[in-house]
Amino acid sequence: MAKNGRSRNRSGARRKPAKKAMSRAQAVWGALVLAMTAVGGSLWLLDGGKPSQIDGLRLSALVASSGPSSIDQIFDTRVPMQGSPWKAIVIHHSGSTYGSAESIERDHKAMSLSGLGYHFVIGNGNGAGDGELHVGYRWLDQLPGAHTAGEYGDWYNRNAIGICLVGDGDRREFTPAQIARLVQTVQALQRQLGIPAQNVILHSDVAHTTSPGKFFPVAAFREQLIPSPR
Repeated sequence: MAKNGRSRNRSGARRKPAKKAMSRAQAVWGALVLAMTAVGGSLWLLDGGKPSQIDGLRLSALVASSGPSSIDQIFDTRVPMQGSPWKAIVIHHSGSTYGSAESIERDHKAMSLSGLGYHFVIGNGNGAGDGELHVGYRWLDQLPGAHTAGEYGDWYNRNAIGICLVGDGDRREFTPAQIARLVQTVQALQRQLGIPAQNVILHSDVAHTTSPGKFFPVAAFREQLIPSPR
């Protein structure tokens, strides 16, 4: 991580200064609420508004086990990916042991967003299938996200792909199916977009939050990233 919070790494991703200690209450949704309140207005204009029913593509956990080619469905976007701004990937947790893309979208709409703030959501079997991947409308339409807090939140929301694991990583571990799906998705995005491992970060790397939580398997996850995909 860069020592100077205002510097970029060689691939253009910004980093924050060293984190400060914070309470558990702040760690769950507090920082994200602030971020979404701050960027909600501008993102609403960028979104152009979305229908009331959740929009997106759902890949079941069974699809994940059928081979690497199955994940390629996420690249069948409604808007061409040529010239896309994606330079980084940010990993989050939902902060709740139960949930789905639908329930998270309801929370985000209550924060005055027009829909789901993440590009991808991975279920844990409580509210959505274990390892199920929801591909959100922001990804299908190549729109900015609304997922990252902190001083450089606006940059990450516009240039980074937000992936949310359903669960509270400060209370318990994520399921093996979730982590397998996360690795599969991140590796596919790295290959397709040329995103280096150093630009695959946790929300806690760039904002004063613990997300995706102390039980997120950081070392094991990073070992499976592609160092330099291009």
